[in-house]
Amino acid sequence: MAFPVCGPRPRNAAATRASILEAAQNRFARESYDDVGMRDIAGDAGVDPALIVRYFGSKEGLFRAALDHCHEGSTLLDGDRETFATRIAHEIVYGTKSPKKMQGLQIILRSMSSARAMEVVQQQSCEQFMNPLTTWIGGDHGAVSARMAAALMMGMTVSKEITGGLDLSEAECRSLEQRLARVLQDIIDGA
Repeated sequence: MAFPVCGPRPRNAAATRASILEAAQNRFARESYDDVGMRDIAGDAGVDPALIVRYFGSKEGLFRAALDHCHEGSTLLDGDRETFATRIAHEIVYGTKSPKKMQGLQIILRSMSSARAMEVVQQQSCEQFMNPLTTWIGGDHGAVSARMAAALMMGMTVSKEITGGLDLSEAECRSLEQRLARVLQDIIDGA
């Protein structure tokens, strides 16, 4: 009688990578970059630490991937330039909380004390947000306008998240949306 050959359990690279990434996001959101170890993340994911290096190259590579994974794909620059401010103001005032974005913010805040982590955060922010926004705005004052618009958008978004919402009446929300749209459009148009 022949017995079936038992081999090693089949691997699922995508599931392993996703498990490591989720464990890293959770760990980086709770602890600073410098306090998180590869073995900690491997333990949380239930994998050998060598797999982290295999899939992400290094702790920095894993940190970069964890930050990337918190972004849900920006639609910031989609649509007409003339409706940009209206779209963004509506999203800021009426958009729902995004757990992924909040986790990304927690990762950034927890890692601010690490020079290496902040270098990664700054590089990704420029590559994925500031540079595309500056190019999209264009003109002689594109960089200045992008910085002003980013400060307003981020400030409003972070303050909304930190305070648990806007706590405004519907009329006040409409007023905020309209005023925010006017200011943003003026910034984008260089007024």
